[in-house]
Amino acid sequence: MNNRKLGIAIIGLGGAVGTTMVAGIELLKRGLIEKTGLPLAELDKNLIEDLADYENIVFGGWDLYGENLASAAEEHDVLTPKQFIAVEEELRKIKPWRAVGNKEFLANIKGENQFSGNSHLSVVEAIGKDLQIFRAENNLDEIVVINLASTEKLADEGNEIFNSLVSFEQALDENSTEISPAMLYAYAAIAEQIPYGNFTPSVSVDIPALIKFAEMNKVPVAGKDGKTGQTMIKTAIAPAFRTRALKVEGWYSTNILGNRDGLALSNKDSLASKIKTKGSVLDDILGYKVKDHIVDIRYYRPRGDNKEAWDNIDVTGFLGQPMQIKINFLCKDSILAAPLAIEIARLLDLAKRRMTFGVQEQLSVFFKLPMTKTKDAIPEHALHRQEQMLFQWLKNEISV
Repeated sequence: MNNRKLGIAIIGLGGAVGTTMVAGIELLKRGLIEKTGLPLAELDKNLIEDLADYENIVFGGWDLYGENLASAAEEHDVLTPKQFIAVEEELRKIKPWRAVGNKEFLANIKGENQFSGNSHLSVVEAIGKDLQIFRAENNLDEIVVINLASTEKLADEGNEIFNSLVSFEQALDENSTEISPAMLYAYAAIAEQIPYGNFTPSVSVDIPALIKFAEMNKVPVAGKDGKTGQTMIKTAIAPAFRTRALKVEGWYSTNILGNRDGLALSNKDSLASKIKTKGSVLDDILGYKVKDHIVDIRYYRPRGDNKEAWDNIDVTGFLGQPMQIKINFLCKDSILAAPLAIEIARLLDLAKRRMTFGVQEQLSVFFKLPMTKTKDAIPEHALHRQEQMLFQWLKNEISV
């Protein structure tokens, strides 16, 4: 039994994934659910004894919508009625802190629960103060910040202000419009020496300036874009095609979803960020470019959190004979995402205690576009190899 008390500060606390995380841990504390779906729950005890126990996790965080988590959970409709009733009282006690709003980066989400500060530095200071209060009020051993906010538009990663910490901090001083809310949260967390995980496709801690800042401040960071449903299946199946020398001629992937994340993705600028993280996987795994790899995502309100993903795969085999594989994955987006975000937080906490700082490549198994320590390095995408990398690190067989 590990008695460490871990705080998870969520950016986008009131979203479907954030509320599902909080509700799930509360249900676990009450013994009302099993640990099914939590990837590290049933590992050999020698591998996970240093990880904070699920029952010792405390939540807080920011959201542009200020309603308490019971109201948010009712809206998202992920929990069963029985589950909601069991944790409603606890969810009602949790209200998101004021968040960073910027319509230039997130056009379709217009909540009013925003910071009043009008400068980047005042916002960074306010985020830091929130984290300090969270630690003190809950007597936490550690905090991890997890970004679950709606997808922002693509930032100009080639902008020179992102290339060094000096230029980035000068841009902060000057309130540069190129700096996104996600970057402000990441900078504030690192400044407080708090680990940061980017579960979104938004550009944040993956810019060179913030990677350098994390290394200097001895902070572990990881990202980006949680690998939950369709891409998880893709990174499991594609290596099998390569092993059997089946040539992938085309792969058509489409998604429909109707939750708040889907609404954000109905904006073409936010959608571009998502497609970028989903689209790079296949060529790296197969070792050649799939000319007809199409990824399509559509907001379809009636589905709510019930996402549907279709894949049509055209392959060529021996004697040039064509074959097809079709996959239809009907899933609850938050039920897949919430346990991964919990595990990322537990692992980042462990990484800090092991004194492994900067980019945590061993967490690649949780992300669509894993960060790498070396700029321009090709990340490992194959699910089985990513899992092996994580287990070797847990066993202390490799360092990062």
